[in-house]
Amino acid sequence: MTEDVQEQGAAPPGTKTRRTVFRIIGGAVAAAAIGIASYGSISSAAAGQDIHTSMTIIAPAAAGGGWDTVAREMQQAQKANSLVNNVQVVNMPGAGGTIALGNVSTLEGQANNLMVGGTGLLAATIQYGSAATLDDVTSLAVLFEEYDVVVVPADSPYETLDDLVEAWRDDPKSIPWTGGGSFDQLVVADLALAAGIDPVDTTYISSDGGGEAIQALLNGTAGAATGGYSDNVDQIESGRLRALALVAEEPVEGIDIPTARDQGFDVTLTNWRMVAAPAGITDEETEQLAELVLETTETPEWRDAIDRYRWAERVITGDELSEFLIEERKRIELLYEEMGQ
Repeated sequence: MTEDVQEQGAAPPGTKTRRTVFRIIGGAVAAAAIGIASYGSISSAAAGQDIHTSMTIIAPAAAGGGWDTVAREMQQAQKANSLVNNVQVVNMPGAGGTIALGNVSTLEGQANNLMVGGTGLLAATIQYGSAATLDDVTSLAVLFEEYDVVVVPADSPYETLDDLVEAWRDDPKSIPWTGGGSFDQLVVADLALAAGIDPVDTTYISSDGGGEAIQALLNGTAGAATGGYSDNVDQIESGRLRALALVAEEPVEGIDIPTARDQGFDVTLTNWRMVAAPAGITDEETEQLAELVLETTETPEWRDAIDRYRWAERVITGDELSEFLIEERKRIELLYEEMGQ
């Protein structure tokens, strides 16, 4: 996808301009056009039908990334177990997921739509100052947490995280970074701070989804990336990418990658994934959708995905979910303030 150049973190007209944390190559104009076209196709596709008859799952990023993976694993689990007769996945990339969020916020009362989101989407609403927030949809459940990995191309001169950080510290602009969304960008900033590098001096190439980030690495546009383990595991195992660090509090069983913390860089942010529905649905529909999501997570297909991608299961619903999202927003807002935005 072709993207125009824009400074992320720039305030909209009429608001106080904030200091930009990254010099970023990226934008959302073309993505917005794609999102609007996709929105037109889903807004009337299943209106009025029972949720077990037809469902659209919206991945707010391009194909190949973490949100897309969650959406397609949910689709497969629901179809294989006849939880929903007809399930389609629609990719709606742009602006860290806020294009999709804005479109879903207009599908009021249309319970036949689910949207995947998570830490990155919440971060993007803050970073972009988007008009639509998670308050404009019906949050149903957090499903699991995912760990980021720091990766470089297989032919990169950097064999270890120390090698990468040393070169990055010597000339911060010499290594363009990329990632699949706002969460990955936060991880890069946190790693920069842990390494004693001013994040303002770092070049970050914005990608819509993990698939685009991987392509940026493989075609030489970017020199290093952070992204979800599930986004990158195939490329790591095939030998096309080299994993330098796992971003987790402690080593994870089944993932043979040293943590950044164990290598002297205390970076431990986790990327939780959630599912939401449009606002304006009834209490009964909200309950039915929450039950559908929980049923999906109990299927053999979903359990297999949990194991295959090494997702750390963490299901949060109801009042606990509302409190969790409030606290997470506060945490991310504070991180952006520390980064200078």
